[in-house]
Amino acid sequence: MKRVNVVTMGCSKNLVDSEKLLKRLSNGHIQAVHDADDFTGDAIVINTCGFIGDAKEESIDMILRACEAKKEGAVDEVYVMGCLSERYAAQLPAEIPEVDGWYGKFDFESLAGRLCRDASSVKHPWDRELTTPQWTAYLKIAEGCNRFCAFCAIPLITGRYKSRPIEEIVAEATAFAGRGVKEFNVIAQDLSYYGKDLYGRMAIADLVDALAGIPGVEWIRLHYAYPADFPYDLLPVMARHANVCKYIDIALQHSSDSVLDRMRRHIDGEETHRLLERIREEVPGIHIRTTLMVGFPGETDEDFENLMKFVATERFERMGAFAYCEEDDTFAAEHYHDDVPEDVKQSRLERLMEAQEAIATEHNTKKIGKKLKVLIESENDEYYIGRTEFDSPEVDPEVLVVKQSCAAPMVAGSFYEVEVVDALPFELIAKAV
Repeated sequence: MKRVNVVTMGCSKNLVDSEKLLKRLSNGHIQAVHDADDFTGDAIVINTCGFIGDAKEESIDMILRACEAKKEGAVDEVYVMGCLSERYAAQLPAEIPEVDGWYGKFDFESLAGRLCRDASSVKHPWDRELTTPQWTAYLKIAEGCNRFCAFCAIPLITGRYKSRPIEEIVAEATAFAGRGVKEFNVIAQDLSYYGKDLYGRMAIADLVDALAGIPGVEWIRLHYAYPADFPYDLLPVMARHANVCKYIDIALQHSSDSVLDRMRRHIDGEETHRLLERIREEVPGIHIRTTLMVGFPGETDEDFENLMKFVATERFERMGAFAYCEEDDTFAAEHYHDDVPEDVKQSRLERLMEAQEAIATEHNTKKIGKKLKVLIESENDEYYIGRTEFDSPEVDPEVLVVKQSCAAPMVAGSFYEVEVVDALPFELIAKAV
């Protein structure tokens, strides 16, 4: 049997594409595996990321590793797909001629057809081979983005926003729930815009309401809302359904009016504050995850101090940050000078994350003594390791349940009630109830 390894770089949206390719290969009687450390077999496929500089470098490094394995005879063929090859389709083949085939983000069907004769024999277009644990899955509801923020290359890679129909998404979630998936992490580049292109209105509230009614679905978690034109009708849906996690991932990027304007974010600092205030008011207990950027062109010391004050005021439960990196062909690259020195960017980033660590510690400390529902996923010698509804896989804190407190072994993929007994900045320690 022919053996093909698919390696995924970048985000969970890419992972869904890899899972679709794996399913088509498996249906074509290919031994399809998903292993970033395995450079053996008949072929290896690198599903690349092209979002920011570091991600692009990691993807290139992975391609070169695969080509070296081919040179050494460990693998016969190397193929590349995904965002990087979509964006640099004209340049990459000449730079890395050892690759046997280049494919973009949306033509994995063509790649599957090249690798095996029966690759297209799937019952539904969303059919895929889950690479996540059997109890959890990502649910991609749209492609593309219409926002065109000054710093972001995503619209240049993925094109205009394209929603999937509600009935198709519900059918997919229903099928996977029937196979034992209990948690769906709903993803799109911009959840807020969902449905506008199909229905003439934003329809994320309708979609979440429908997903919440699927039998067997315990958790629905929402990723990557956009702050401008936020669909407020989503909030009562989140508050009403117990299986919709009190969690939302909404990238805010900044708080300074001047920086937000140059970023082309279509919202100012006061509007952002009112948005967060309303979300917390209408969905009590919600945990907000955001991403912020430092060092955008023109960011002054005053702008950065504004951002520090914003973080201290809003006190996000979950927050990540990164330093601005100029991306080819974006509005910022063509119209602004990258004028904030790298050492200043890094200094600001460190200050911001130090402030957030203290805030995260305070949030976690307040959970001591509280009882929480936890999804157990793994274990080590001392602890069962799980997550709460407030924690997205891989990016958010974990709950460590002391094994000695358990009357019976905890089973991965099952939910338990635990009591928090101690708190660290990015972990909770708990005992069984």
